[in-house]
Amino acid sequence: MTDTELNKKLNELLSRHETECLEFKEAANDFSFEKLGEYFSALSNEANLAGCPNSWLVLGIEDRTRSIVGTSFKKGKLTALPNDFSVHTTGNICFQPFELTRDGKRVILLKIPAAPQGIPIAWQGHYYARHGASLVALDINKLETIRRQIMPDWSARVIEEASIDMLDKDAIAFAREQFLPGNPEAAEWDTRTFLNKAKLTIRDKITNTAILLLGASESEHFLSPAMAKITWVSKEQNSLNSDQYEHFHPPFLLNTDKILALIRNPNFQYLPDATLFPLEIRKYDNWIIREALHNCIAHQDYLMGGRINVVEYPDKLVFSNLGAFIPGNIEAVLRENAPQIKYRNPFLAQAMVNLKMIETIGSGIPKMFQIQRNRFFPLPHYELKESSVQLTVDGNILDPRFSQLLRRNPELDLPTVLTLDKVQRRLSIPIDEAKKLKKKGLIEGRYPNIFISDTISAIMEQKAQYFRNRAFDNRYYEDMILEFVKKHKVASRRDINDLLFEKLPEFMTDNKKQQKISNILTAMRKKNAIINIGTDRHSEWVPGAN
Repeated sequence: MTDTELNKKLNELLSRHETECLEFKEAANDFSFEKLGEYFSALSNEANLAGCPNSWLVLGIEDRTRSIVGTSFKKGKLTALPNDFSVHTTGNICFQPFELTRDGKRVILLKIPAAPQGIPIAWQGHYYARHGASLVALDINKLETIRRQIMPDWSARVIEEASIDMLDKDAIAFAREQFLPGNPEAAEWDTRTFLNKAKLTIRDKITNTAILLLGASESEHFLSPAMAKITWVSKEQNSLNSDQYEHFHPPFLLNTDKILALIRNPNFQYLPDATLFPLEIRKYDNWIIREALHNCIAHQDYLMGGRINVVEYPDKLVFSNLGAFIPGNIEAVLRENAPQIKYRNPFLAQAMVNLKMIETIGSGIPKMFQIQRNRFFPLPHYELKESSVQLTVDGNILDPRFSQLLRRNPELDLPTVLTLDKVQRRLSIPIDEAKKLKKKGLIEGRYPNIFISDTISAIMEQKAQYFRNRAFDNRYYEDMILEFVKKHKVASRRDINDLLFEKLPEFMTDNKKQQKISNILTAMRKKNAIINIGTDRHSEWVPGAN
């Protein structure tokens, strides 16, 4: 670029605010080689995601005011920088450095190419991205988005050598039943038309999706080297016997019900607070089991050659599938409660939507959380790794205080309940979140050793405190004094003080309690209920005429 072109480009960049694809750095004296690499990775990846041909990193500019301050970064050595730099990046990709002088101040423009389609750019083995103006690690969602840009949808792959005879007739019939309610015209379609319209086949050609959902048992080899297998394992507590297990193959549309039938789901009883009558519900909600298993099928990375697992423990179910969690984190799913922008297997996901196997508007996961919350059970617990997703559904109450809290606070939103669920599982939460929960009285303890507030104890303590601070009617105290005097024939002032002091409200000082007792005795004497046969200083009270 000529000096004229460089000055024009700099003016253009200075007219814009920082974005994920544009970064200004003062770098007046120097700029870390490591930090340069991290920004390079982030800006290259963001340019790819934004659909831009390149990003720009401009040194010698104050980022808030975009005023030119100049930089001495690599002065006299700038031309050698790309060779030293590129050995640390994916594919030895590098920037183009440009240098110009504006008002006697040196400015460097680094033109950073967008990451190639399907290839995220790392710096020294680590991937970076931008979040607003911050430099962050490239999250799983963005990483998957880039990696899959050049990968065809595996679930839409046509199997040329397969025919409709490779599909299970019962599975086809059941698929049609599932499809009909929203598409009554399908009753008149022949099988080939139905399969095309339901997005199971493409122009009469059998797809991987058709084999997965409707394939006959002998058709699985068409998917090789991918694996289409769901394994159910039952692990008995303290059992000397081997684990029970069973493998399931296509058609998944029918066989998921067989897995559901194997899961032991007896009634579960528990005592809510403030009642002696137990509530009785199923250990697991069948809708949650269905949604969890179907999500595994829809989002499994079949090219990794692994299987879907359903492990049944005495008190929980654990579902796992291969492939990163594309939305990134559960908090984002609950917060947005909206359809995913991208699916790992879009053709398969659409077919499962058409057959009523998964939710149509991306609300399946929030609904699972809401169901467990309404049952006062622990929330679904996700463990997200780079290449797998594991979901635990508890069939038991972990902490009664959590259930009591949910019963007494139905207005709590799901993100708050999710944070409380982490507390009951002894998982760490940010200190600012802990402060908010503690301020609301939802948790106790000293961070990080926090726990759910004991609502029952708190309520009972509040009631006890109320009675300790309650000022009873004077008649209550008079009756106590009269009963004592009649029983013992005579009572000193000290006897009456000992009788009443603990019964008077805690907020009263000793002097006020003394005065209160004096007023009560005076009132009783005037009514002739009791008589003082002693002196004012050493009173002796006996029953009166009334």
